[in-house]
Amino acid sequence: MELISVIVTTYNWKEALAASLAGLFAQTDLNFEIVIADDGSRPDTGELIQQLMQQSPVPIIHSYHEDNGFRAGTIRNKAVAASAGEYLLFLDGDCVVFPHFIQRHRQLAAKGYFVPGNRILLSQAFTETALSTRIKLHQHSVLSFIRWRLQGKINRLLPLLHLPFESLRLLRPRYWQQAMTCNLGVWRGDFIAVNGFDEVFEGWGYEDSDLVIRLIHLGIKRKEGRFAVPVLHLWHKQNDRSEQQENYQRLMTRLAQTEFVRAEKGVSQYLE
Repeated sequence: MELISVIVTTYNWKEALAASLAGLFAQTDLNFEIVIADDGSRPDTGELIQQLMQQSPVPIIHSYHEDNGFRAGTIRNKAVAASAGEYLLFLDGDCVVFPHFIQRHRQLAAKGYFVPGNRILLSQAFTETALSTRIKLHQHSVLSFIRWRLQGKINRLLPLLHLPFESLRLLRPRYWQQAMTCNLGVWRGDFIAVNGFDEVFEGWGYEDSDLVIRLIHLGIKRKEGRFAVPVLHLWHKQNDRSEQQENYQRLMTRLAQTEFVRAEKGVSQYLE
């Protein structure tokens, strides 16, 4: 594998995006590109991206569409179409990665597998402090995280452990739960084979679970990324979840339809 494309989703939170990109700029493995999947942010986000392009050690592409409600799946599809990498890493713009994130995802990548990582949640107060004072979260030592855990600023420490036991990562090949696109690795060819995110999932909820379920239906297995590639997830208010129940019912239908693999309305419309 050569180039990795990191798809970073963002919407009107430039401070969090700046923190997220700072972590990516500090990677030990720089053979990747960043494609910012901008779900219709205000112009100030675009201005920040233009500034950061000048500082970035890797190429940055800004994939943008107009704000027409929560369309994360759609803008991710467009971002993938604009990308060039053989392997895709999906990351949310409110997540901060450690310097070994790309390196370890590259080590975990294996043909026939997708790799979900896990996350550490920051409290509301600590998130606000970290962003306002520009704390470089990705540079802090384990001792800092122990202190923050004792102070209630983060919710757990276990994801920071790095467990090298490869066979244990393959124990749940068809487990779709808790695989989210705030931290997910998938081969570009597999993503295109299932036609990417299904844009019939409108509003917040389950478009990432649907992608994972269709990958499993295709025969792609889960390889666990826990205890190898954690991210720090900044606190934010919940998105509008008015479409959640409808999306969940659609997801349950898809789960039972093991022959259903390709998204009805997916990435192919941007590749042609």
